[in-house]
Amino acid sequence: MSTVTITSKGAHELYLEAYNVTPDAFAGKTPAEIAEIECHEGNYKGTLGEYFDIAGAAGATAEETTIIVKGDCKKIKRIGQKMSAGNVIIEGDCDMYIGGWMQGGKLLVKGNVDSFCGIAMAGGELTVEGDAQNHVGSAYRGDWRGMTGGVLRVKGSVGNDVGTFINGGTIIIEGDAFIHVSTHGEGGTVIVKGNVEGRVGGQMVKGDVYVFGDIKYMMPGFKYVDEVEAEVDGETAKFAHYIGDLGERHPKRKGQIVYGNIYKKL
Repeated sequence: MSTVTITSKGAHELYLEAYNVTPDAFAGKTPAEIAEIECHEGNYKGTLGEYFDIAGAAGATAEETTIIVKGDCKKIKRIGQKMSAGNVIIEGDCDMYIGGWMQGGKLLVKGNVDSFCGIAMAGGELTVEGDAQNHVGSAYRGDWRGMTGGVLRVKGSVGNDVGTFINGGTIIIEGDAFIHVSTHGEGGTVIVKGNVEGRVGGQMVKGDVYVFGDIKYMMPGFKYVDEVEAEVDGETAKFAHYIGDLGERHPKRKGQIVYGNIYKKL
């Protein structure tokens, strides 16, 4: 595995769109060639070399490439966007769309992220060691295609609209979430180990939501059906099982209606 270290110069006034900071874009390139890769600050098209100091060389393929991002990245967006393999490590806080449309590989943020982290994620592993803002693992605004695969873990707390239009994959929130968890859900799994304010599973027709803490306001479209024991993210516990959203249309499998599931830890 070959490592490229890029260090932010902190010289930009507007938010920097660093959509090409991926192992896919860096693979097979020298530091000089990486420095010529394009990025955007507002409507200005620049190069990575204008905004980062670059050291090390990439591997021959994305799978053989690790990128370490250092410096002040609080105004840098889209790192790891559409990456398919390799590793990206961000050693601090960063802005929106981190790991958006990610297809594979591993992305680690050793800090906090802003909104739209991991939107429409299709594969790979995305881990945030701090907090995240809104729309974690959701669909892009106005789109119905949300997360379809991969594992997205936030070790802190998050805002609203986690897993909107989720179709597959797993989202794990180790802290609290605000409102709108798995809204319009059509598959996948969302795990919240802390508390949720409310609106869990609104217009959800398929998929699973596990809440280890409290749900302050349960959606009226969910009905208690039974008690189950399950192992969730390495922890075995008993859960109250609710099905819903009963006001929505639902698919059938072998003649049985398929509902979304909320599991509330007892």
